[in-house]
Amino acid sequence: MVEGGFTKLLRKKLFFHLAQKYQPLGSSEPKEEEEECELKIIEQEKEVAVLAPKDACKCHKEDLAKALNVDLQTGLSECSVLQRRLKHGWNEFSVENTEPIWKKYLDQFKNPLILLLLASALVSVITKEYEDAASITMAVLIVVTVAFIQEYRSEKSLEELNKLVPPECNCLREGKLQHLLARDLVPGDIIYLSVGDRVPADLRLIEVTDLLVDESSFTGEAEPCNKTDSVLMEAGDITTLSNVVFMGTLVRYGKGKGVVIGTGENSQFGEVFKMMQAEETPKTPLQKSMDRLGKQLTLFSFGIIGLIMLIGWLQGKHLLGMFTIGVSLAVAAIPEGLPIVVTVTLVLGVLRMAKKRVIVKKLPIVETLGCCNVICSDKTGTLTANEMTVTRLVTSDGFQAEVSGVGYNGEGNVYLLPSKEILKEFSNVSVGKLVEAGCVVNNAIIRKNSVMGQPTEGALIALAMKMELADIKDTYVRNKEIPFSSEQKWMAVKCTLKNQDQDDIYFMKGAFEEVIQYCSLYNSGGISLSLTPQQKAFYQQEEKRMGSSGLRVLALASGPELGKLTFLGLVGIIDPPRAGVREAVQVLLDSGVSVKMITGDALETAMAIGQNIGLCNGKLKAMSGEELDQLAEAELSSTVKNVSIFFRTSPKHKLKIIKALQRAGAIVSMTGDGVNDAVALKSADIGIAMGQAGTDVSKEAANMILVDDDFSTVMNAIEEGKGIFYNIKNFVRFQLSTSISALSLITLSTVLNLPNPLNAMQILWINIIMDGPPAQSLGVEPVDKDTIKQPPRRITDTILSKSLILKIFMSAVIIISGTLFVFWKENPKGGINPRTTTMTFTCFVFFDLFNALTCRSQTKLILEIGFFRNRMFLYSVLGSFLGQLAVIYIPPLQKIFQTENLGVLDLLFLTVLASSVFIVSEFVKLCEKHCCQPKHTKGCHN
Repeated sequence: MVEGGFTKLLRKKLFFHLAQKYQPLGSSEPKEEEEECELKIIEQEKEVAVLAPKDACKCHKEDLAKALNVDLQTGLSECSVLQRRLKHGWNEFSVENTEPIWKKYLDQFKNPLILLLLASALVSVITKEYEDAASITMAVLIVVTVAFIQEYRSEKSLEELNKLVPPECNCLREGKLQHLLARDLVPGDIIYLSVGDRVPADLRLIEVTDLLVDESSFTGEAEPCNKTDSVLMEAGDITTLSNVVFMGTLVRYGKGKGVVIGTGENSQFGEVFKMMQAEETPKTPLQKSMDRLGKQLTLFSFGIIGLIMLIGWLQGKHLLGMFTIGVSLAVAAIPEGLPIVVTVTLVLGVLRMAKKRVIVKKLPIVETLGCCNVICSDKTGTLTANEMTVTRLVTSDGFQAEVSGVGYNGEGNVYLLPSKEILKEFSNVSVGKLVEAGCVVNNAIIRKNSVMGQPTEGALIALAMKMELADIKDTYVRNKEIPFSSEQKWMAVKCTLKNQDQDDIYFMKGAFEEVIQYCSLYNSGGISLSLTPQQKAFYQQEEKRMGSSGLRVLALASGPELGKLTFLGLVGIIDPPRAGVREAVQVLLDSGVSVKMITGDALETAMAIGQNIGLCNGKLKAMSGEELDQLAEAELSSTVKNVSIFFRTSPKHKLKIIKALQRAGAIVSMTGDGVNDAVALKSADIGIAMGQAGTDVSKEAANMILVDDDFSTVMNAIEEGKGIFYNIKNFVRFQLSTSISALSLITLSTVLNLPNPLNAMQILWINIIMDGPPAQSLGVEPVDKDTIKQPPRRITDTILSKSLILKIFMSAVIIISGTLFVFWKENPKGGINPRTTTMTFTCFVFFDLFNALTCRSQTKLILEIGFFRNRMFLYSVLGSFLGQLAVIYIPPLQKIFQTENLGVLDLLFLTVLASSVFIVSEFVKLCEKHCCQPKHTKGCHN
């Protein structure tokens, strides 16, 4: 491509400035040689490209430096960095949605209900109903603006959330170690890594000292990976690239130095991101309901037009005149407030969720939670705390103990079983020796409640802290270490006691079957006795029992030399569930929501966690990733519904599970935090990412983000979703009963050749002014405490259910009958006058306000929900009432609306008559409550 003149000029000025910046003192201007040198650098930098991890892992350091044009001792120059940034961009993970703001705004008009309203406004202009056209256009502008602003604010909130993760690193440039933002990095930068660092980009390691990197966000494996700086001969799967570290992974132990080989979307993150973008986000149930309602209203509108034209034609009236009347009635039938209140209700739901530390990226997702009937959750870091914890001890002489407390803060106790005696230090010699060995044969450090090193070793240190033995490690001097390897499956250290002239002592930890081979004795109350086959069989049985309950079992031993060690006992370790998860799962199951756990762990561990958190009340059915692959698509859809635990799974299995559940008709929510969850998060109806432990990719893929990583806040979200849908139903009942009443009055007067009971300005007042504030206040009705107990709404359920339609027509019949009665009572023989229209108009408005009061709940009486719980409703009804009085009594408004003063007795009569709609509706609720108790469904599966 040919570069534009502006870009060339910019680069020339930029490098001219840099040349001036770095020229020797005393020079007045850059020399021609320096300019030529800068131009050469520009040309060289253009050739620098990102390196794929599978290529970089096979490069020697010299080849790597040459390919990336970097000096490994001094790093890049500022000149090179600027040039590379022009080519490769910032080291950021941006969504490829670079639509301009105006286009995003116009996209809001694609809603079918909005298009229908715009069509109605156009017809109103054609038929010269300019007041209706103006009011409808204003309604459309309000709804699309509110929706656009909220979605824009949600995007900004997400950007702020991403800033919570410290994107910083230590980078070598121009021979100096600098502390930079990760976004500043370019290919070829030299990065220094230390314990606790988040890897800022894909790096090829060139120097390593005992480096362990947690890649669980990629692989799902809890154990950190050993890293090396040696060249690999063959490049396999990314999990085998031991000399490459990936963006977003965490340094658990040791230190290292690496060269940036990939930034931003050219990193390994980019591969997952492409998969994620290929997944199309499904429409939410609310969007589907709104689409259906829009179609229903369209058919209803055309039906009215056809009916009026037919009646008029049979009466011999002018066809074009009847068409104008029909279209006007159709416009009146469309509830302009519906999209406004739906959007405002969703906006307020999003804002309430934000206060509960949940960020919602798209408005309708909050409501979708209300009909979610399956939650698929990743185990590590979502259901569990991703903090290895010792929970069980078995000593070599048969003592058993359980351990309380989670994580690395040292809080909790060790209880001897069955007496529940709390053990400290060496109050029980056998337990004390076991804990001492775990603390000494250990390289982890716990600092500020977080582990520096392997999580398993951190769990042993935390155990020692609970026994008040954490400092015992300092009483020994380590002389030698035999590090752990996957082949030998054990680790040992040779130590001597400080300030004591004693023989060396070995401490060993590892897999039971390996450690026991080095033991000839066992500990019994501090005395070493000969190890018998019976003892070995007992330990093996205990090891199997602990393993089958999902614990990772470590054996510990000590002694003067390898091969003559004294067996000390077994330690059981697990990644425990998060606090509150069990209670949240129980509430979900009771409300008819199925919870499924998806993990890469082995069956025993997965089953143990499943039973611990109460999945399906202990009735568990598990399936492996291998078994999933063997099932046909049709068989899979019917099988996955009854499975609670999926183990040994990969990202493709997660996607397969979600697709199968969706084919079976389920509304699926997926929670997760790792890169390996991203595709499933995007594909699910509701993707929920973790804000703190979650990777950038998972946050981008998700619809919702739990800022505090608290799984139990999903409960609040589901409660909010159900409450929002009920509020929308309340509004729809109020709006449609009002619209049908107004429509019927006009239709009856037209068909019967009667004078029109309401003039154009009065209808406008009813449709826009009166229906606006009360209707919107129905959308902010606080969520009822019993809402969470209701079963999920079925996807096939529409907002306009049969029950709701009956209630709408019941209210409409009462309003029409009462208003016609007043119209008939006040209609003198000489024709209608201002008093007739004022009484009829005011009667209709009062009916409207009482109707709004009873529409606050479809099932509960007003005395149960309380008059004062929704203050916005009170203010809007009071404002509407005062507005109506202003229309009746203020002279300028009397001229506009063609009204006149009414007496106190008139207002009292209209109030009593209008309250009939409220009294009848409350009586119907009472009958439903006692005669038709709602069925409550419990179960594991939907």
